[in-house]
Amino acid sequence: MLTAKRQIPPGSKLRALVVDDSVVIRRLVSHALDEDPEIEVVGSAPDGKVALARIPQLNPHVVTLDIEMPNMDGLTTLRNIRKQYPDLIVIMFSTLTERGAATTMEALALGAHDYVTKASNSGSLDRSLQNLRGELIPKVKQFFRFGPSAPQPAPSVPSRIAPARPKGPRMHPQVVVIGVSTGGPTALARLIPKFPVGFPLPILIVQHMPPVFTRLLAERLQVQTKMKVMEAAEGSKIEPGAVWIAPGNYHMHIRRNARQAVVRLDQAPPENSCRPAADVLFRSAAEAYGGAVIGVVLTGMGKDGFRGCEALKGQGAYVIAQDEASSVVWGMPGFVSKGGLADATLDIDAVVPEILGQI
Repeated sequence: MLTAKRQIPPGSKLRALVVDDSVVIRRLVSHALDEDPEIEVVGSAPDGKVALARIPQLNPHVVTLDIEMPNMDGLTTLRNIRKQYPDLIVIMFSTLTERGAATTMEALALGAHDYVTKASNSGSLDRSLQNLRGELIPKVKQFFRFGPSAPQPAPSVPSRIAPARPKGPRMHPQVVVIGVSTGGPTALARLIPKFPVGFPLPILIVQHMPPVFTRLLAERLQVQTKMKVMEAAEGSKIEPGAVWIAPGNYHMHIRRNARQAVVRLDQAPPENSCRPAADVLFRSAAEAYGGAVIGVVLTGMGKDGFRGCEALKGQGAYVIAQDEASSVVWGMPGFVSKGGLADATLDIDAVVPEILGQI
């Protein structure tokens, strides 16, 4: 599922259809979206059957879709949308529960573009609205461009602060670190199975996801590869040929001595509004391994990973960014590529061959 940004013409708004069986939630989501001057809620639906009937009438750009609904649930609705309207952006609503996380992972595999979590007991309406403004609106708008269709100036890239890359021969890599966000489960499902049996390096991944979701992601990836894939735990020994995924709500660091590298977890403040953050992992890899690192930044919104890649490049590490054409959102890899930090900017299917060529 590849998603180039859709152009919203001047004078027009992003058209949203809200689908949820709860009248209260439909009103709340509609109110939050309508507060944004670039978004217009063109309709709502109490279940999937009604939503499918209204899509051709309302011609929305994006659908927000609840998972548990009567008559036709969210997953069945999503399957029908992907068949009938393959380019329609779909954002799922999920609960922070085991069942909600598992269903959301399935929705992402079926072609949902992103998801928003909703707490079971969200408290006041004002708090719920605030959460929706902060999470839903950016996730809806990340797939669109607004205003004139003429070429726009590239987003400003943070000023570089890392030292120039050291001269001399490149160090032999000893670890692979990966940062990924929106579109990550699908990207990782294409990436991880391409690593051969006996791959000689450890792989550590930061995927922006909440608790429970990261464990289920590890379990899903495990069935697709013969490498061992696990959610990292405090003190996990980092060994070749295995994959560790940072647990939701914890930063993941690498700590290394002469004998062993291990995982350290903490709940220090979020970076780039993220915990776990790729920047944290990348900086720790630079400290632990110097230039003997391959850093990979895949599809995702925002710029997490940019500062970490500066630290890696300052030590002489090799950095790969996913290209725009194969990214769901070319935010994280785009900042790295446009900032001159990527040694290679590649289609997702070319990333593993590039890694293998460096070891």
